[in-house]
Amino acid sequence: MDPLDKLSREKLIFYLTVPLSSIIIFSNLFIIIGIACNRQLHNTPNYFFLSLLVADLCTGITLPFIPHMTLDRQLDFKHCLVMYIFPNFLFLSFLFNLVMVHYERYLCIVSPLHHSQFWVHRCFPLALLTVWLPPLLYASLPAFGWNNWDEVCSYKQVFPKAFIYLEVCGLVLPAMLSIVAMTGRVLWIARKQLQNICKLHRAVDRLQQQQQQQPSDHEQQLNLRYAKCVAAVSLTFLVCWVPYIIYQLMSVTALQTGVSLPSSSLYIIMSCTGIGSMAVIPLILGLANKQYTEPISRLMLKLRNRWRGGQNNRDTLYYSCIFSSIFFMLQHGGDFLK
Repeated sequence: MDPLDKLSREKLIFYLTVPLSSIIIFSNLFIIIGIACNRQLHNTPNYFFLSLLVADLCTGITLPFIPHMTLDRQLDFKHCLVMYIFPNFLFLSFLFNLVMVHYERYLCIVSPLHHSQFWVHRCFPLALLTVWLPPLLYASLPAFGWNNWDEVCSYKQVFPKAFIYLEVCGLVLPAMLSIVAMTGRVLWIARKQLQNICKLHRAVDRLQQQQQQQPSDHEQQLNLRYAKCVAAVSLTFLVCWVPYIIYQLMSVTALQTGVSLPSSSLYIIMSCTGIGSMAVIPLILGLANKQYTEPISRLMLKLRNRWRGGQNNRDTLYYSCIFSSIFFMLQHGGDFLK
């Protein structure tokens, strides 16, 4: 690769990943601190979400290094394995945590009265282990001999084609499909509950006022809220998942056809936006819940009020000094004139 071309691509990676990585890191820290400071949030569902935030935080930290995996490096075998295995492990653990959070919330909605009896709540340490240990074991397979090492540190030498196919088709795609299926099931249940509420509301109206079956303002508000929920879910999927799906399709296409997409600027852009956009999903889930952000918001409000109070005190002292000087000059002006 031309050194100038390589330098321009490294600059492109820097300008794409550093701002996105900073947003992901600080936003996750913001929500983590909010959960840690609120004792009411110290329960099993939020522990799963906290595990997801930690995985997302690690993904944000390693995000600037992921596009560099497409560039050949002059590294020895051990350092090359660490460079490729560790980011892959963090990404897979993030994906497994995301599935677990959706699964736990899916159980809460499908069986609200019995969800605490499922294994994810009764065996919380085991459930937490399943989202961290299998990704570590699978990502470490190249270190146990499943690689194509030939003195050049590149992703093609560390990850064989069969390894990438198995990861994409056996882990990533099933995880994405399960999240989509659980989200669709939750929306369908919410729609059925909304219809039942509307039928009950109309029955009450007919009994009290003998009105015709026309949608009331309350029903229209519920339907509007459901429509907003569906729109938000659809928009989240389009913004967060579609770039990553395109990135995966480009990766598989490059493996099948042998095209050197991993060295192209387009592939670098798609890898940054694909993985970065998917890492935003926990932030959307966390920032949408006021319980997670309330402690930090109150702390920021106190700091702002204290700063404004200090600023007002300084302004008051400044103006009082001016008025005192003017009053002194007016009172003793005759002495000065003499």
